[in-house]
Amino acid sequence: MRGRGQRAGRAARKRRQKQGSVVQSVSLCHQLQYVRLMKFLHQRGFTSTLLQPALFTDTGRGLQALKSIKPGQLIISLPESCLLTTSTVLDSSLGQYIKSWKPRLSPLLALCVFLVCERHLGEASDWFPYIDVLPATYTCPAYFTDDVMAVLPTGVQRRALEQREAVREIHSIHQNFFRSLQPILRQPVDEVLTYEALRWAWCSVNTRSVFMSHPSNNFLSGQNAYALAPFLDLLNHRPDVQVEASFNDVTRCYEIRSVSGTLRYQQAFINYGSHDNQRLMLEYGFVAPCNPNSVVYVDADLLVDVLRGDRSLDQKIKFLKENNFLHNLTVSSEGPSWRLMTALRLLSLPQTLYHQWKAVLLGQVLCEEREEWSVQTAKTLCQRLLQDSHTALDKISHLLRQCDQPVREQLDVVKSLRQEERCILGSCLEALEGMQRKPDELLSCQPDVDAVS
Repeated sequence: MRGRGQRAGRAARKRRQKQGSVVQSVSLCHQLQYVRLMKFLHQRGFTSTLLQPALFTDTGRGLQALKSIKPGQLIISLPESCLLTTSTVLDSSLGQYIKSWKPRLSPLLALCVFLVCERHLGEASDWFPYIDVLPATYTCPAYFTDDVMAVLPTGVQRRALEQREAVREIHSIHQNFFRSLQPILRQPVDEVLTYEALRWAWCSVNTRSVFMSHPSNNFLSGQNAYALAPFLDLLNHRPDVQVEASFNDVTRCYEIRSVSGTLRYQQAFINYGSHDNQRLMLEYGFVAPCNPNSVVYVDADLLVDVLRGDRSLDQKIKFLKENNFLHNLTVSSEGPSWRLMTALRLLSLPQTLYHQWKAVLLGQVLCEEREEWSVQTAKTLCQRLLQDSHTALDKISHLLRQCDQPVREQLDVVKSLRQEERCILGSCLEALEGMQRKPDELLSCQPDVDAVS
């Protein structure tokens, strides 16, 4: 499941409340746009007596339980007729243009163009009641300004820039297809299918779609597993919540069943997956407080910079890369990951012990001196990352004093990410100091599940 928040974007929400504060909510179901949405869905066969749209002080817009939901209870059953899929697109006036276009378009682009064209129609669109409640903007990296990009952690910044450029490329390489749609548009194509409009649609699909496999067809190219689910996509993410979500081929409905239940008048949540906050920010544009999956990534470039005095460093880095050991090097509040410590153990070896390198990756325990070097290097890495976090937070504070509201929302998300990073690194440094006092504990640590291929 993918999801989003208020119309102004999920980042606009105050996700972190002072400890001990009471979460309050206000029903949204009497507002015109939600009245229209529910009427639109009811006409298509959807009935909901368990949940209502509401505004919460801790998360912003979400769904509130009107009755206590028991473990195992079905909380939403959204008919197929309410889902916006590529079948919807191909059956629309846009369909004939997509079906005849070569080379074939991706399902993602088809949905994006449909959203842009339907928003262009305004209230004349059959899907207006849904499009009217979609966020007007997002806090995904595709929207980030250069200033916001500059205060991201290095690895996240790289992927964020890739996301922004990917959306720009999608827009630029499909100009001929966009121009072919002029007959069904009320204004010139260049005024409708703009980069900004496509970016909005791309983020709408990327952040809000649920997984739903569709039969292959001769008109689209690539994986066709997107479905936009009105009302259902108002459900927010919480890492500790468990639900069962899938399309039921018997009832022909997309169904969500609670595993643990929800108390009356509390917000109902779902779980988008076991994602750390970097992934949540990149994919969905928000950061989840108290996320047990969160870690801080150690970039290979930082390793190289810290160890630049080692004459055999290039060979060691190449060996780690060849053995798939330069990705997912992380630290958590509990300390460095097994993968990171294993990489450091290998990096601690002199070139004369080259024959032991593979054994180290397979978990061979080193002497106490090498272990101490590895722990100290892990501390140095954490200290460098912590300094980077402090510098970034200082820059964010400066930017927040002079930016407009859209940029403020983006910075708030990055600020939350950096604050969490600072807490994790501080706790990790404490754990590493404990390891130095008790080296035997480090020597006995075990590998992760996917340590060595």
